[in-house]
Amino acid sequence: MTKKTFPLSKVYRLLEPGPVLLLSTSHKDKPNIMTMSWQTMMEFEPPLVGCVISGRNHSFEALTKTKECVLNIPSAELAQQVVGIGNCSGSKVDKFKKFKLTALPASQVAAPMIGECFAHLECKVVDTRMVNKYNFFVLEVVKAWIDSAQKNPRTLHHRGKGQFMLAGETIKIPSRMA
Repeated sequence: MTKKTFPLSKVYRLLEPGPVLLLSTSHKDKPNIMTMSWQTMMEFEPPLVGCVISGRNHSFEALTKTKECVLNIPSAELAQQVVGIGNCSGSKVDKFKKFKLTALPASQVAAPMIGECFAHLECKVVDTRMVNKYNFFVLEVVKAWIDSAQKNPRTLHHRGKGQFMLAGETIKIPSRMA
């Protein structure tokens, strides 16, 4: 077996298992969307999600000011829009209009849900202690929605440098863990 060193700048490619999300915010009555793949489950009840949002990102200010967002989960059919959203700034373009996406009202937060996504997590920021140092927000999911008509949607998983992996076959292995 031959092993070689791996560049530290690419470690995230080995660890990034979560789906790419579309984070939506609304600040000063202006909805916005950003593509995000830097999130992790932190707790199950209540559901807490940790996420990193660059301070250079237009959504950073909206999330900092409003303390709420929606984590929208797109399927692979939205791959082109997901990449396009990640390659432009909401400070310069209305991403809902540009990418022909539908803003739907959420029930617990002012940020909109994206109608074309198969699942939505309405979130409120509950911890900002790591924002100044790491741009790390802790979100509590306060309402979750799923489109039950979409059976087994395939999610996108970012591997870096324009590469994505699609969720595929599901296997079930018996476990004593519930």
